[in-house]
Amino acid sequence: MELTQHTPDLSAYLAADEAIDHEHPVVREIADRLAEGVADSYAYARSAYEFVRDTIPHSQDSGDPRVTWRASDVLLRRTGICHAKAHALAALLRAEDIPTALCYQRLAWDDGAGYVLHGLVAVRFNGAWHRQDPRGNKPGVDARFSLAGERLAFVPDQKSNEMDYPVLYAGPHPAVLSALKGAPDRTALSKALPTEL
Repeated sequence: MELTQHTPDLSAYLAADEAIDHEHPVVREIADRLAEGVADSYAYARSAYEFVRDTIPHSQDSGDPRVTWRASDVLLRRTGICHAKAHALAALLRAEDIPTALCYQRLAWDDGAGYVLHGLVAVRFNGAWHRQDPRGNKPGVDARFSLAGERLAFVPDQKSNEMDYPVLYAGPHPAVLSALKGAPDRTALSKALPTEL
């Protein structure tokens, strides 16, 4: 699959917005801490990825009903669904001038009753985009930071009508952001999120 930028200007993938608020003191403090002693931007990116993947529980896995969507809130409250964790990772990476995009997959629910829109990121290294999934590992999910072949949490099954969306967004998709901002809890959020783009 060929990944394509929604916005041609690469600087858009370094910008701050209301969800990817990488100028916030909480984001800056964590970025500065993660950047200490790393050899290069690749090592920093891997460290930031592992920090979000491993220290911020996916709220569905942990049973946390709270909905977070702004990167600084995700990092402060230490909870979020895949979209929120993607915003947090994008903020940490952009804080260190690593172009980062948001991207999506359509996946079937575990029970097969409909679909869910899954959020992840893509980072730009060596002139190419590389998708990364900071969702958080659990039994059956073993995502890893990699520039040499994708190690995502999920591989869409085309026979089940699952799919990867090739478009790389500079900010959250408006339908996703609207659902996140409007949901009082995770149960309401699961009903409000779009199932496809």
